[in-house]
Amino acid sequence: MSDGRAIKRSIDPDAVYSREEAAEALGISLSTLKKLINAGYLRVSQPPGIRRIFIKGESILEMLEQTVVERRA
Repeated sequence: MSDGRAIKRSIDPDAVYSREEAAEALGISLSTLKKLINAGYLRVSQPPGIRRIFIKGESILEMLEQTVVERRA
């Protein structure tokens, strides 16, 4: 059941997430997650012949650590 609020969830570095699960864990939309993947910010695995994309929790945490927010004055 979703009421439009992001669900807070800790990210397990050893877990494997679907795109939907990763977007939910980050509190972002699926389209924003796809943009992060396409821009190379988030490493994913996609075995040959498989449509599903797998995202390791470790990759999500690395992206968050490398992301720097610059504040504008």
